[in-house]
Amino acid sequence: MEHAEILHRCFRCGYCKLPGSYQDLNCPSYLQYRFETYSPGGRMWLLRAWLDEEIPTSARLQEILFSCTACGNCVEHCVFPKFKADVLNAITAGRGELVNEGSVPRRVSDFFKAIHLYGNPYKLPEADRGAWAKGLGLEPYRGQEYLFFAGCAGSYDERGRKMARAVAGLLQDRGVSFGILGALERCDGNEVRAMGEAGLFEEIARHNIAKFLDAGVVKIITLSPHAYHAIRNYYPRFNGIFQVLHYSQVLARMMSKGKDQGADTPLTVTFHDPCYLGRHNQDYLTPRMVLAALPGVELAEMDRARVDALCCGGGGGNFFTDLLGSGPDSSSRVRVREAAATGAQVLAVACPKCAKMLEDAVKAEALESALRVMDLAELVQARSV
Repeated sequence: MEHAEILHRCFRCGYCKLPGSYQDLNCPSYLQYRFETYSPGGRMWLLRAWLDEEIPTSARLQEILFSCTACGNCVEHCVFPKFKADVLNAITAGRGELVNEGSVPRRVSDFFKAIHLYGNPYKLPEADRGAWAKGLGLEPYRGQEYLFFAGCAGSYDERGRKMARAVAGLLQDRGVSFGILGALERCDGNEVRAMGEAGLFEEIARHNIAKFLDAGVVKIITLSPHAYHAIRNYYPRFNGIFQVLHYSQVLARMMSKGKDQGADTPLTVTFHDPCYLGRHNQDYLTPRMVLAALPGVELAEMDRARVDALCCGGGGGNFFTDLLGSGPDSSSRVRVREAAATGAQVLAVACPKCAKMLEDAVKAEALESALRVMDLAELVQARSV
């Protein structure tokens, strides 16, 4: 197994499951279950024992490995600089070994099957991928400056579609030259990769790269940080080299000349850093630049922000497999309680998976009257003229 050589070097000090303050639990699966096996260090010990045939393959082992949200907190807070960068890679590789063995949870295999058969985890027709843009007057990509990649959530999820429409509307209003691929798009594959199915991820990446190159795409704007991460960091391995931006980075450039003009009624906002924009790609600034340019908006940071942000729990495929489950100790519910404690009226997000996870958590916590989840683009539309 790749990265197997680092497994024995972990002695479970526990920093991987904490934020920088050491005052909270920042590993979503450990936060939910409170068993050491669900922590990054525990998974590494389990993997070592499994590879040494000290423990058998079991449904429990599968559940533990695939409940990781791939948020990257372990990489950030591991105290061993010589191997910390590969802690998450080792867990992903372990998942890959289980995939190769055909030993994965049913919900994981169903996810892979849906991607393979439909090109998306929603099991909906690829012909419907462009339906989110109905009525906006968007043009197919024909050499415009940017391709806007809506992704699976932006194409099929009700909440994601609203975000995609808000972003596309802003790009139109601000005069950005862009087009969409519609039915020619396919899943970006990031969750497939994070869940260890390397072969399927390569198939997806090569399909999208071929469609991009055939259309003459050079620059891409993504709705999802997950797509941003995959296309920016993993597609180049298959000769898919593009200039990739997350939409928040485009908005920040548009608004860099100062405050937008519009409603200046005071509004307190707190921001939830998406793992795949923040920890995985080290961009904590641009979403805050967008918020700083909005009239009347005051940013109230949560105790866990930027590099210490608590994952919403939807990464690593859990948005679709739900291996973490729900309940008051789920990271999404803990996160919205933390957001509400800032006194903010709005919890701002920049990821369709975060939006859905946190909106559901707001409802579960009965916080609808106190806290509203809004995407950055929706906020810009609401506060600007």
